Amino acid sequence: MNKYMEILSPSEIEKVLSFRRDELRKSALLARALVRTTIARYQINSSVTPKSIMFRNNVHGKPEVDWPCSYNWEPPALHFNITHTSSLVACGVTINSPIGVDVEEKERTTKHNILTLARRYFSKHELEVLTAIGDPYIQQQEFIKLWTLKEAYVKALGKGFSGAPFKTFTIRLGSSIGEHFHPSQNSSAEASEIVVDPLDNTENLTSNWQFMLLEFASSHYVAICTEKDVKTKGDCNNNPMKLTVWKTIPFVEDSCVSGTDTVLKVCGLR
Repeated sequence: MNKYMEILSPSEIEKVLSFRRDELRKSALLARALVRTTIARYQINSSVTPKSIMFRNNVHGKPEVDWPCSYNWEPPALHFNITHTSSLVACGVTINSPIGVDVEEKERTTKHNILTLARRYFSKHELEVLTAIGDPYIQQQEFIKLWTLKEAYVKALGKGFSGAPFKTFTIRLGSSIGEHFHPSQNSSAEASEIVVDPLDNTENLTSNWQFMLLEFASSHYVAICTEKDVKTKGDCNNNPMKLTVWKTIPFVEDSCVSGTDTVLKVCGLR
């Protein structure tokens, strides 16, 4: 843990130490160390180290890399997003495309009834899909998947929850209304497209996004949302999202788990 502290900025250290509970301090420390070590591996300028990376917030508060100005080096067009639960931290990195990532525990519990939460936060279509599910466990799982996808979309937009409230857009499968998401061990299997339908305020909520929904280590759902390539908008079949998944503990473990049983693609993605 001390090695992680060494690569953080003074403001980050202050933020980490501000948490009173030990588990929250550890989670915050690991998240910041993961972001720095992950971003550092995606550039070729040897002068950029995990410790030297600087950050800034956009107008909506979303963190961005603040690359140093240099006449002999053009910084990479990297975008990143961080998310975590009490047991898993995930960092997504893309080139030339905004990204949003969210992770939720599969067995996450809620204080309120699932349909009560859906009426408050979800669109009419999403509520109808959940209401039609008779099995309480399956209903809970579908709720968590939808929540994770909606979080990823809002984070990719970078406008914050107030700029893109959950009720203002619908997440649906492109093939048919009411279809559920299911894990697939065949990573190349054909699957339905996940699409987002803005319900209003279309200037802020756009539909040119692609999604990926994963089941990780049989314990978490991970949703990833990235903007479609401008040249292929509306035709994501020709430009599917390419993903490499690494299981990482900064400075300790770094192994690629793509194509293994650790990561299962959930049908409903392209």
